[in-house]
Amino acid sequence: MVSIQGVSYGYDSRKKILKVINLEIKQGECILLCGESGCGKTTMTKLVNGLIPHFCEQCELEGTVRIQDMEVASTKLYKIAESVGSVFQNPKSQFFQLDTDSEIAFGMENQGKSKEEMQSRLQNTVHNLHLEKLLGRNIFELSGGEKQLLAFASVYAMNPSVYVLDEPTANLDFSAIQSIKQLLRILKQNGHTIIIAEHRLSFLYDLLDRAVYLKNGILIKVYSKEEFLALSEQDRKRMGLRCLKEEEGELPKAHGAGKDIGLSIEALTVGYKKKCVLFNNISFSAIQGEILAITGYNGIGKTTLIRCVCGLMKQMGGQILLDGKIMPEKVRRQQCILVMQDVNHQLFAESVWEECKISGDGLEDSVIKSELKQMGLLSYADRHPMALSGGQKQRLAIVTAILSCKKILIFDEPTSGLDYATMIMVSTRLKKLAKSGRIVIVVTHDKEFMLSACDRVLKI
Repeated sequence: MVSIQGVSYGYDSRKKILKVINLEIKQGECILLCGESGCGKTTMTKLVNGLIPHFCEQCELEGTVRIQDMEVASTKLYKIAESVGSVFQNPKSQFFQLDTDSEIAFGMENQGKSKEEMQSRLQNTVHNLHLEKLLGRNIFELSGGEKQLLAFASVYAMNPSVYVLDEPTANLDFSAIQSIKQLLRILKQNGHTIIIAEHRLSFLYDLLDRAVYLKNGILIKVYSKEEFLALSEQDRKRMGLRCLKEEEGELPKAHGAGKDIGLSIEALTVGYKKKCVLFNNISFSAIQGEILAITGYNGIGKTTLIRCVCGLMKQMGGQILLDGKIMPEKVRRQQCILVMQDVNHQLFAESVWEECKISGDGLEDSVIKSELKQMGLLSYADRHPMALSGGQKQRLAIVTAILSCKKILIFDEPTSGLDYATMIMVSTRLKKLAKSGRIVIVVTHDKEFMLSACDRVLKI
């Protein structure tokens, strides 16, 4: 079905991202691409869906990639798209429409399907994915998790024979992940080939056929399902892989409102235009020395809540206090920094170093070097932020937040795109920040990270 023979690839002539990759994928297989951040997983997905070499100028590609009887490099992209459907790591980069219904239908329109068939497939897609709440919505008003589900739906509606998924569960809640898992099981039973680049592995426990482990662009080993699931904890951690089974355990509930120290959210009402109330009289506290996790279903309003806490939007009622004193919006903007779910929105400079200098204005170079080193980014100091992998961008945004020296640090899904070692690195660094007297809040669906880093949880 998919044949990768002797492939080496670099975005320029200076460095190879992949080195002599050989892999044969049979029809109906579910293949996991795994390894540390930056190991080449996303690049491999681009080789299969044709973005490499068709959308990469001056790239260095050796070897051949074939899908059925097509050689990817010499086949038009529209022809490849008839067989291969892709869900990107950043789903926003594959949207073409303004509303959800049109986006789901867009691929089918390009395939020349009849109106009746498109309508039938759209209804089946919405029913099978349980996406009724997404119909008739403005794409720009969706949460990150909802956008991920929409991207999957738009591909599912086209019914490709090969699915290429890059971090498809990065921002999804537990319920949505289970829906995707069930759908992947059905796709596999119907003979579809599935290639998934992922860090969160537990949902694939009983789905995968083989696991392809990459390190520094080299295919180290192809594991059978039995070999992969039999990995010891020590070997798994050494390889930089996340848990293979769902983590068990619960955190204590968040402190109630009224704390004289730290951040106190008291009877807060949040919404838009006084008509759409997302939260009514929500109350909790976050104190120094602890990390508070905020979790809940996709689209419930977690990001809206923290935007209000940061002073980026007005509350409709209630108040927010710091150490017993009311904080108006202006003060909140001065005291808080938010690392967004899509960090591409807050990376502006021409290099990693310059990005840090902007945030850490006035700080000694030694301080910036220390933070970059702790996050494993010092060797990328001269690299353009947009040339980093998804996980590396995430770490850079965390570094810039730390360098801002703000009192309140809020992170929205900080572990999307992070491997095990980097997740532990981020967890350790955030714990140190909390112990140093800063208030740390994390919005996350990642239970493994939650149990590793956080002290309390607010479920909304």
